[in-house]
Amino acid sequence: MQDSQPKASRRGFFLSASVAGATLASATWMKAQVPEAVAELPKPVPERGGGYSLSDHVKQYYKTTRV
Repeated sequence: MQDSQPKASRRGFFLSASVAGATLASATWMKAQVPEAVAELPKPVPERGGGYSLSDHVKQYYKTTRV
């Protein structure tokens, strides 16, 4: 009795792995080419000087200084 499907070969395996790797690499490259959304616009400058603003950057700094 003969099998209707041919046996898997090393050559076929490496060809499939190469195609899958190339597809993954091109998909990653294409995703990297898409520009990110524009970040939040900065707040307008206050009229009378300025002031303290608790931003995400400042919060992160405070977390790193805790003892």
